[in-house]
Amino acid sequence: MASPVQALAAGLTGTRPVFTAWCGLPEPSIAGYLAREAGIDAVVLDMQHGVIDFLNATRAIPLVAASGKPAIPRIPVGEFATASRLLDAGAAGIIAPMINTVEDARRLAAFIKFPPLGERSWGPHPALTLTGLQPADYFGTANSFLRSFAMIETREALDRIDDILAVDGIDAVFIGPSDLSIGLSRGAALDPNGAKVNTAIDHALARAKAAGKAAGIYAPNGERAADFAKRGFHLVSVASDIGFLRAGAAAMMKAATA
Repeated sequence: MASPVQALAAGLTGTRPVFTAWCGLPEPSIAGYLAREAGIDAVVLDMQHGVIDFLNATRAIPLVAASGKPAIPRIPVGEFATASRLLDAGAAGIIAPMINTVEDARRLAAFIKFPPLGERSWGPHPALTLTGLQPADYFGTANSFLRSFAMIETREALDRIDDILAVDGIDAVFIGPSDLSIGLSRGAALDPNGAKVNTAIDHALARAKAAGKAAGIYAPNGERAADFAKRGFHLVSVASDIGFLRAGAAAMMKAATA
């Protein structure tokens, strides 16, 4: 049976998308609690716009794994070395923001993949515990099950998406609709549900599928997540921990004051 660390790669080839919770709050137990919910297949740990730091991420990863689920950190912009350290800690994949060029994609892949494909150095001691693999087996197979997601969220990235997808070691793209709307409007609007963004989303998904690679996307709510699932995305991140908290509070208070 595959470990939680290995489960993400298999899930991305399934008949339904991998649904993830999105965590930005720094308390590791929140990620652990969400991982236990039915229907949530993985947990994203947001280190870019959330307030999760490296220490909290490494504490959250095994709590997510305890529920048999993979953890997928989103690193801060350009912090590719952090990607290697998070994989050492047992992350199943990495989402990297603002991958706008082929060079960005190559640098990301270099830190995620072991030689000869990349340049990741050796030291995955917590990951060995979470996978149950011996060192030689982990080294020989990690490139095949650790997933690299290059975020497509600018006009530049969208224009170069085929070239980014062609980089060896880039396993998937991840669409950020909000930033994509800003880029496509040249800073004139924040409209992640607009017609231009939806057209761009469909284009990115089609290019990923044509390249034989996976595509993920962020959805602010369940309805939008269902739409993305029907379109054929391989991974859909549903709302956020703050969003779940607000929705739960609103539902409870509505019932209490009815």
